[in-house]
Amino acid sequence: MSGSALITYETSTDGVTLRVALSGELDLADADEVRDNLAAAARASRYQVLQIDVADVTLIDSYALGALVSVRNSAAAAGVTVTLVNPSPPVSKAIQVTGLSEVFGLPR
Repeated sequence: MSGSALITYETSTDGVTLRVALSGELDLADADEVRDNLAAAARASRYQVLQIDVADVTLIDSYALGALVSVRNSAAAAGVTVTLVNPSPPVSKAIQVTGLSEVFGLPR
């Protein structure tokens, strides 16, 4: 990654969910690479759910948020549901401001 974002993958024991943890600053510097990496994982996955944990994301800009929407859309085309879990305060605020709660399976 060119900036400070980090992606960690973990397979689940349920056979349905691929868990991904994002951490650090998710902004223009890393958004395209994160989008491409997650979208490829969703397309190649035998899992039905891509669960993205964003508890350790310290910053997210609109470009990065758009990248996550793009991941959600390309995953949906492959029959994979994308959800965000454990949103950090910066992610929660960005999701609320943009009205994307339902898109990512978060409460309003």
